[in-house]
Amino acid sequence: MSTQPLWKTYLLFLAPMVLSNFLQSMSGTINSIYIGQMLGTQALAAVSGMFPIVFFFIALVIGLGAGAGVLIGQAWGAREAHMVKAIAGTTLLLGAMIGLTAAVLGSVFARSALQGLGTPADVLDDAVAYAHVMMWIMPSLLVYVLFTQLLRGVSDTMSPLVALLVSTCIGLALTPALIRGWLGFPPLGIQSAAYAGLAGNLAAMGWLAWRLIARRHPLAPDREMFAAMRLDRVILGKVLRIGLPTGLQMVVLSLSELVILALVNQHGSQATAAYGAVTQIVNYVQFPALSIAITASILGAQAIGAGRLERMGPILRTGLWINVGLTGGLVLLGYLLSHWLLGLFLTDDSTQAMAEHLLHIMLWSLLIFGFQAIIGGIMRASGTVLVPMAISIVCVLLVQLPVAYALDTQFGLQGVWMAFPVAYLAMLALQTAYYRFVWLHRRIERLV
Repeated sequence: MSTQPLWKTYLLFLAPMVLSNFLQSMSGTINSIYIGQMLGTQALAAVSGMFPIVFFFIALVIGLGAGAGVLIGQAWGAREAHMVKAIAGTTLLLGAMIGLTAAVLGSVFARSALQGLGTPADVLDDAVAYAHVMMWIMPSLLVYVLFTQLLRGVSDTMSPLVALLVSTCIGLALTPALIRGWLGFPPLGIQSAAYAGLAGNLAAMGWLAWRLIARRHPLAPDREMFAAMRLDRVILGKVLRIGLPTGLQMVVLSLSELVILALVNQHGSQATAAYGAVTQIVNYVQFPALSIAITASILGAQAIGAGRLERMGPILRTGLWINVGLTGGLVLLGYLLSHWLLGLFLTDDSTQAMAEHLLHIMLWSLLIFGFQAIIGGIMRASGTVLVPMAISIVCVLLVQLPVAYALDTQFGLQGVWMAFPVAYLAMLALQTAYYRFVWLHRRIERLV
């Protein structure tokens, strides 16, 4: 960090992460195109109805990864390699346990959960079939997601990118083959994308293990790493102290998406399909914004570990400016290309027009979302998570959801999307106030 401009450090860290997010979103997008074009709008609605449930478990693991990433970043900044492996081992074991729990509970209660969300009756059976496969691949998926987060704690964003390339290529090649039964594969219909994703994830994990061992990486899955895979109470306490509030914040956000989906489902399967298409476009903008926030958090944690506290302010300012350029540019592209992009998913003209209108209502607010996420990321680097989490939860529960219900009653489906900008503006105002008037006046110390 001391030998080059901070913006270069940011971009070197950020570029592979943004490319990873792009590939991840592209994989989901192309799979949705496959399903929408090869199996129809009802199949796309069935898959879209499963997204919030999958995100619920991924959100919990992302929270744990964020907590462990801060600890690993501080340990790496202090050059304590043994502590890096100890933190990673404890966190990965916990992630595997969460994945197994998700597989069992998710497969047993899939139909009840989807019915509770108001999944339209004409797509319920397909949604349940897709859900069963997705739940049983959850352990491998969650461990993979968690491990890539831990790698970023030691400033390795290239390994997750290449692993994702492996996963994406395999998944995208297999999905249409499994849908149609090409190359001797059985035709698996709506479950095809889930099985293809499993094959891609397993291949990526195998390749990642080989790469890290060959390079003697600090997080290579060697004997020392496996020996560290135990629930160390001290480390687990520190991971949970940061990770649980962050995970709880992500879970609340995913639960709010479930409520939003339930509202959308009341408007019929066309509205559900529009929701799925809009979500795909939003992911391309929201995930890069989150990547900037993660970068700010990791660089901040490494600065704290190295005793370079004077870098915290510049790290925040650089992140905010990058958000203006990157997220703002993606928002602009989203508006300019919205009709063409949504046409990739939706073949029905009326559904496409509905989705385009909804996207235009809330897309600009993702720039605001990025600002508040970066401010929260800087505070998380020091272990300050409770108040930023509380702000996000309050804004979701007491602003977004009530506004969504009220505007849905008054304006119909478009009112649901109007609630997103209102909530993001409230988050930004409160996060900024806490940062300026409280956090800046606190003493920052290492956690490990």
